[in-house]
Amino acid sequence: MPMNFCSRRFTPLGLLSWILTFSLISSCASSPNLTPAAVSLSVIATLTPFQPQPGLTIDPNLNPQIGPTFTPYPTRYIPPQGISTPVAVLPQTDGSLLNINNPLTGLPVSDAAFLQRRPLAIKIANAPDYVRPQSGLTLADVIYEYYIEWGDTRFIAVFYSNNPAMVGPVRSGRYFDEHVTRMYHAFLVFKSADPRELSYLQGSDLKDFLVIVGFGGCSPYFTGPYHRDSYNNQFFNSTKWADCAEKKGVDNSPQALSGGFFAEDVPESTQKASRIFSYYSEYNYNFWEYDPATHQYFRYQESQDMVNGKAEAYALLSDAQTGLPVTAANVVTLFVPHIYANTFNAHDQVFNIDLIDFGNAYVFRDGSAIPAMWQRVHEDQPLLLTTLEGEPIYLRPGRTAFQVLGVNSTHTQSGEDWRFVFQTP
Repeated sequence: MPMNFCSRRFTPLGLLSWILTFSLISSCASSPNLTPAAVSLSVIATLTPFQPQPGLTIDPNLNPQIGPTFTPYPTRYIPPQGISTPVAVLPQTDGSLLNINNPLTGLPVSDAAFLQRRPLAIKIANAPDYVRPQSGLTLADVIYEYYIEWGDTRFIAVFYSNNPAMVGPVRSGRYFDEHVTRMYHAFLVFKSADPRELSYLQGSDLKDFLVIVGFGGCSPYFTGPYHRDSYNNQFFNSTKWADCAEKKGVDNSPQALSGGFFAEDVPESTQKASRIFSYYSEYNYNFWEYDPATHQYFRYQESQDMVNGKAEAYALLSDAQTGLPVTAANVVTLFVPHIYANTFNAHDQVFNIDLIDFGNAYVFRDGSAIPAMWQRVHEDQPLLLTTLEGEPIYLRPGRTAFQVLGVNSTHTQSGEDWRFVFQTP
């Protein structure tokens, strides 16, 4: 049945109090042909690419004497009523104190030395179809998928607690990658970019953290073992990155990363979701299916284009590096402004995806759907996910997959199937 997303904004004081306190398998049959319902969204868009801001922009509806502030790490979590077993994330203050939990997943790490460095945010292709199965997605801590152009999507995956020897195929950068790089204080690993986007990134204060093919003679890039065009056959060996970073003298020091809120206890929700579909185009669509036995969502990708009368069809997405299916403990859909800076960019579908300020979202975990808000009031902070009342949402410990959608996107619900349809501006 059609659903209307609640466009209600969070209660500012409710959210501020939390910020100040915490700071933070089988092929599936086609789903019914659902008629999308418009999503009512109230998100402030800007007409310029995301730029570092000297201060915070405060909504005029807020009390001007109150401004949200963040500290790099919560020193401890005080769970809200009903959440009894939060997963602690220890603060990283200097090199003498080791993290025992990954702040990006809430899980213990196999080797705490992995956390004594900057994360790697690596661009991974999702088109053309023959690049699948990709390598490394099951070893990422966080995955974002977003629309690039002409019906295709791309992943940017953040690696912090694992050091895969083969990640990719690595593809080009986009404006959106700046947000992920800043949120996770990461190196951005990508294979060049459109001149507009490349010059923007190289002209920013991220220039020392860009890792492009041919990086200074010690590049961990290598040609993959596949018979395919060279542009889709470049991979990254993260095991070689530390030595390369040291040789080049780039800053690979431990970062004070803000963690999310994690707990195995499931937040209360009256809405259920077994499958979460994201339809970006007739060439690129997917769904995540919840498995109660493992508490994981399994990723299915389109197996044929919906052209010439062909119906949607799916296949389980796996990882060529590990041989495992791609899964996530949490799936989050984000409604984010997709902006064209000018007519030329609109013609080429060069988007500025403005992941700053706040917007609507859905959080899916443990088979439940939670209407949510995302907020990011400072460029160096990750997303804060809250209920519509402004209370932080606890994610299941593990990998989180973000599906980035435009604010004009639509969604419908049929039983426990949720279908999101991407719409361009």
